[in-house]
Amino acid sequence: MNVIRDLPLRLLLGMTLLSTAALAEGPKVTVYKSPSCGCCTKWVSHLRQNGFDVQPVDVNDLRSVKSISGIRPEQASCHTARVDGYVIEGHVPADDIRRLLAERPDALGLAVPGMPKGSPGMESPTPERYRVLLIGKDGETQMFAQH
Repeated sequence: MNVIRDLPLRLLLGMTLLSTAALAEGPKVTVYKSPSCGCCTKWVSHLRQNGFDVQPVDVNDLRSVKSISGIRPEQASCHTARVDGYVIEGHVPADDIRRLLAERPDALGLAVPGMPKGSPGMESPTPERYRVLLIGKDGETQMFAQH
C-alpha cells in the first residue's frame, strides 16, 4: 500500500464520514415544555424522526420562556423551541423548520398558534387546516405555510 498515493482517497473518505455524521445529527433544537404535556413529547418525537437533534427541557413557567422569546399571547401554543437563532412556537412541521433554516429570513421564527388537530404531535383522524406563521422581528406575522 502506497501511503502517499492513497492519501487523497483517505482524505475523501474521512471528509465523507465527517459530513455524514454531521448530517445524521441534524440541527440542534432545544424544546421548552411542560413536564406533563403528552403532545409536546409527540412533537419532540416528530422532530427526532425527521433528523433533528432535540433536547427537551421541562419547565414549570412557560409564560416566561415565551415572553423572553418574543412570543405574543395570540401566537402561543404549548411549547417553545429554539433552533439556530430562531424561535419555534407550537406544532410546526419539521419540513417548515428545514425551509426556515435554508431560507434564513430576517425574522424571529415560526409559530403554529394553539394546538390544531392534525399538526405534528396533535395527530387526529379528523385533521383541520392550519397555518404556520413567520414572526417578524417586530412581532408581526405573515403566512409561511398552510397545511
